[in-house]
Amino acid sequence: MATRREFIQSLPAASAAFAVASHMVLDENPAVAQTAAPAEGHFHPKGKAPSKFTREVLEKSKATLPFDDTRDLEEQKKGFIAPMKQLKIEADAGHVAWDMARFQFLDQEKEFDSIHPSLLRQSRLNNNYGLYKVTDDIYQVRGFDLSDISFVRGEKGWIVIDPLITAEVVRAAWALFQEHIGDSRPVSAVIYSHSHTDHWGGVRGILSDEDLASGEVDIIAPRDFMSHTISENVYAGNAMNRRLFYQYGLNLPAGPHGYVGQGLGQGTSAGAIGLIAPTRIVEDDIEEMRVDGVLMIHQNTPNTEAPSEMNTYFPEHKALWMAENVVSTLHNIYTLRGAPVRDPLRWSKYIGEALYQFGVNADVMFASHHWPRWGNDRIQEVLRAQRDLYANMNNQCLHYANRGVTINQIHNVYQLPQGLQQQWHTRGYHGSSEHNARGVVQRYLGFWDCNPTTLIPLSPEDSAPLYVEMMGGAEAIMAKGRELHAAGKYRHATEILNKLVFAEPSNRAAKDLLADVFEQLGYQQENPGLRNSFLAGALELRSGIPQDPIPDSSSPDVIRAMTTELFLNFLGIKMDSRKAEGLRFTINLITPDNGEKFLIELENATLTNIKGYTADNPDLTLTINRADLEQTMMGAKPLEDQISDGTCKAEGDVTILAKLAATMVDFYTRFEILPGTKASQDKLAASNAYEADPGKPIAE
Repeated sequence: MATRREFIQSLPAASAAFAVASHMVLDENPAVAQTAAPAEGHFHPKGKAPSKFTREVLEKSKATLPFDDTRDLEEQKKGFIAPMKQLKIEADAGHVAWDMARFQFLDQEKEFDSIHPSLLRQSRLNNNYGLYKVTDDIYQVRGFDLSDISFVRGEKGWIVIDPLITAEVVRAAWALFQEHIGDSRPVSAVIYSHSHTDHWGGVRGILSDEDLASGEVDIIAPRDFMSHTISENVYAGNAMNRRLFYQYGLNLPAGPHGYVGQGLGQGTSAGAIGLIAPTRIVEDDIEEMRVDGVLMIHQNTPNTEAPSEMNTYFPEHKALWMAENVVSTLHNIYTLRGAPVRDPLRWSKYIGEALYQFGVNADVMFASHHWPRWGNDRIQEVLRAQRDLYANMNNQCLHYANRGVTINQIHNVYQLPQGLQQQWHTRGYHGSSEHNARGVVQRYLGFWDCNPTTLIPLSPEDSAPLYVEMMGGAEAIMAKGRELHAAGKYRHATEILNKLVFAEPSNRAAKDLLADVFEQLGYQQENPGLRNSFLAGALELRSGIPQDPIPDSSSPDVIRAMTTELFLNFLGIKMDSRKAEGLRFTINLITPDNGEKFLIELENATLTNIKGYTADNPDLTLTINRADLEQTMMGAKPLEDQISDGTCKAEGDVTILAKLAATMVDFYTRFEILPGTKASQDKLAASNAYEADPGKPIAE
């Protein structure tokens, strides 16, 4: 019987790019990596041009791609009504919320040797920027954000599907739509297809609180929408938003050597994120409803692309809305920004259900990203391939896992079947087969590869000095690193240079060489998340952590939309347990206007709450209407002020509140990912009276 090593070595390499880059040898000067002049047109003075190895990787990849299939090019243009002439959309705060001008370089009729040819094709397709007709009475505005916004004509108004990320771009999309299609009808309903920010964050650009108060507008969402919106976007929101700078390349300038789009769309808008809680929840697995005269059949698809998501069929239009469950890419099973690992088998089965429930009758299929598909044969073809995409990834990764392939090997073993590799919409423009394969193993078996060495490993900064010592010190590692770089063995180079940088964070030459290696690996990637992550790492190694504003998925409007229970859960996350040792108290919280009550306890340096209960002998009882509590939740009015003016009634020991507040931390939003890149102390977030410390990294 073959050993695990023999079994793995008998399998084809999962990534031609990685294989070529790892095994080529070149008799070039090893010092080239450090002495080469900056690449012409590069955004960074230390930036390098693609090496001969990178160019060969991209040329070999190009030869395998199905460029004779041009249907995407035709579908992307179909239904075009009007362009958006304004390339920049201003944010209410005075900066630019959306800048389409930065992607105009993609319209040049030339190849770029620093961009994977498949990614270049996808980015050019995503350069659509305007208003499109999907079918009679259904329209889309595309290219204003990472996602698309859709409009369905109702009897009295327009039903809006997925209002983008920020209010400013939604207002601009609505203005373009009204200019060419609108007939002075108002918005009659909004549909959130799922719980990710790019599908609800711009709702304030299309609706106001007054619209909601009128009772004339419904906001429809899948079951468990609010709980997952908060848990996925707020509970770990600070860490996710920092990680976004890698996956989404938020600080990379657009251009051939930097950011070229995100695969799902060209990027994320930078305006005001808001959230209005749904007024109507789709609870049943399949639920039919009529909204403003339009018949809809919703299909709840939990734990697919999002933990709360739904597809919708419009039978009177024979139009199938696939939310983000089926778009023109392989999606994420594990998303690099961080999120619960998704269930690819369930995802596949829901696509199969949509195929037979709606797809066999549909004439057009559209979604929250990319462009529609027309014709029943085309719709079924895409649905079947997407169904098989996630099923194959689930089944074959588990097949290999059951033959001994670990989470640290699977990405070099698993590859998609050739039939799926030859379809553009199943290629990895958002998810990649490499990091998704690891996600499948993580979902079923967890992070551990079952080697006791990796069970409770040292932190990198603690283990790295030992490696550096055993490898003969910094000079020996740098010499070998330059040799590996010059030979095109970039992944090998990262293995040793990463150790050196962790051991010596102030070693400028080591960081520059590791940045050069990251840059070449970035150029080679078809997947934007992988490209951006390598290039963002190179940027931070060269220039430090950027100081530009970081997106805030826990904005005041989002916090206000939380349930009280979700807000109390978030307080438990914000509390630094080290500051709560020895504290013990019980609080009853009562909100009369919505009839809720909560028992809040601090014990064992842990803050907990339970809805529907109160303590018989609490240390403190707070009675405040939920509507007033929202002012404190958003940070607009301290609870002490609410007590002072009588808005909140307090019975018991109010000094508890100050003790609790002293344990809370405002998270530091620019924590260090790569060593030696953190901002200077004068740029750290300032502390406030409610912080236990300035929210610096735990290691500090």
